[in-house]
Amino acid sequence: IASSTGILKGLYDDKSPEGVARYENIQELLNGMKEFTDQVNPEAGEGVNTLADFLLDVALLTDLDQENNDEPKISLMTIHAAKGLEFPYVFVVGMEENLFPSQLSLNSRSDLEEERRLFYVALTRAKTQAFLSYALTRYRWGNITHCEPSRFIEEIDAQYVDLPPENQEVNSGFSLDFRKERSNFNKPQSRKPTTQVPTLGGKKLKKVSPSPQRAQTEMFESDDVSGLQAGMQVKHQKFGKGKVLSIEGESPNRKATVFFPSTGQKQLLLKFAKLKILS
Repeated sequence: IASSTGILKGLYDDKSPEGVARYENIQELLNGMKEFTDQVNPEAGEGVNTLADFLLDVALLTDLDQENNDEPKISLMTIHAAKGLEFPYVFVVGMEENLFPSQLSLNSRSDLEEERRLFYVALTRAKTQAFLSYALTRYRWGNITHCEPSRFIEEIDAQYVDLPPENQEVNSGFSLDFRKERSNFNKPQSRKPTTQVPTLGGKKLKKVSPSPQRAQTEMFESDDVSGLQAGMQVKHQKFGKGKVLSIEGESPNRKATVFFPSTGQKQLLLKFAKLKILS
């Protein structure tokens, strides 16, 4: 529908910041729909998902007027919506270049500073501890892309950061303790990962250890897939064993459609997909 109606082309041709933002929003909506439909497992007897199923899955139902403030709960919100609020623990996700800071903000120093101030707002919502995380890969623009940690992480003074050892690069999560009254927050600081657990104000930070699944991912060795053909048996570091159904496109945008018994059919961009050829 988006293609046949010309919505995508019209938004793509609009190079204004507002037009680019609208185009990105449509792309993220389509990405979310594709991920939702990819979850269908025909082997388990699951039928085709409908638009109503998708809306039901993504809807966040809440009733703030009738909530019980005494019950433990997790509040999901944007950083803008969190202004003026405080929580014992805060989780900030998506700490990646071109996401936070956004790609549009990189074209203007003032926009980048505004994003940096927004990041400061996110951190200072936490009264006890804040956790920052970034994805190693993310599904964007119809493809799986590698992600780089946000520059904002690099700007945090090392004494406030608890990172895993250097040899645990697969672990992209770490915990952060801080004081709100930091006056030099906007000054970029050099940071090196440390294996020691720092302390601040008599509080000891908790070390975030990699899960067994991440350790297995780190040990996974992928093969050269330049000669991959339909009919071959492969193993993916996340989806397990599968069979290649088809190959399409030319390098570097060559794609493989693979059927995995555990998760169903997946389309993988070969330059990013980590596959081991079994036969």
